[in-house]
Amino acid sequence: MTRFKLTLEYVGTRYRGWQIQKNARTVAGELHRAVQTVAGREPGELYGSGRTDAGVHALQQVAHLDLETRMAPAQLLWRINEELPTDINVLALEPAAHRFHARHAALARSYLYQIARRRTAFGKPFVWWVKDALDARAMARAAALFEGRHDFQSFTDVDPEDASTEVKVESVEVREEGALILIRIVGSHFLWKMVRRMVGVLAEVGRGALNDDDLSRLLRERSDAVAPLTAPPSGLFLERVLYDGDPGPGPLRAVLWL
Repeated sequence: MTRFKLTLEYVGTRYRGWQIQKNARTVAGELHRAVQTVAGREPGELYGSGRTDAGVHALQQVAHLDLETRMAPAQLLWRINEELPTDINVLALEPAAHRFHARHAALARSYLYQIARRRTAFGKPFVWWVKDALDARAMARAAALFEGRHDFQSFTDVDPEDASTEVKVESVEVREEGALILIRIVGSHFLWKMVRRMVGVLAEVGRGALNDDDLSRLLRERSDAVAPLTAPPSGLFLERVLYDGDPGPGPLRAVLWL
């Protein structure tokens, strides 16, 4: 049985996230179905680099797949894509070492969030439209407070798969591009809803409703005040999954231009 490394892009709007669930349409579920149809047999292990929540998109999600097949990788890639819905696409498929694990071998993940400062007829599924004026410079200053190792207990809900709420955030970048405010967060891993709550808090800073001291306090003390600030999934993209030897995520660019 061969282990393959897959790189995928998808629009998460119609799906209940990445992970296979009973009675719910998910990205991994669609991929599993497509592979089974193409191979004519049940695939072996199918594992993603991490879960994306319902409605969250991916520019480069990574998964590994164990499959017994005689098809060449290029043919397998083409046939799987023929079976997938149009909002899921496998960008690359290549044989990998049997010990390669999409989640455990990953060194860092990069997420991109797009906030729109104007109403858009085309981009609603890919942005969070904030009607209030936002101070992007204040957001950028506050974003630096997230960097480093912190306890993000206030920025997540209880998840039995998370043994600890401590996370090392490598960098948080905020940049304006046209009518968009782009936020990139790079870290070792992320807790459930963590990125969306970080964005929600930064938006409150941009509105002037919170300041740097408030953010620092939320990182020091357990608080339920963050939960209502959770940004919607529409603007969130899993941008890159980084492995040993990979370059960084590169220049911060918008997925949608406004």
